[in-house]
Amino acid sequence: MDGHFNGLTPAQAERLAVLAEELGEAVQAIGKILRHGYESRSPAGATNREALERELGDVYAAMDMLSDAGDLNPFAISIAMTRKKDRVGQYLHHQGSGDVAS
Repeated sequence: MDGHFNGLTPAQAERLAVLAEELGEAVQAIGKILRHGYESRSPAGATNREALERELGDVYAAMDMLSDAGDLNPFAISIAMTRKKDRVGQYLHHQGSGDVAS
């Protein structure tokens, strides 16, 4: 059998590694917001909100790389996103109708 036991090409594994790294960095930014708030600043001067926005942009870039290469179907991701919003809504306790800032 040629290739890796999981059947991934080196390019596929590399793209997944990029996504995993970026997701980890987004989780780290979320942790800082939960501990210190959105407007707390890092020593580099960026707010935690700005850091999360940057990291989520990096996640989107990694997702695009996977989609562009044909590893993932962006339409399937969009459908899953819509379904998730519908499912999770019933369990949210602090999301008033139209009250985004709360």
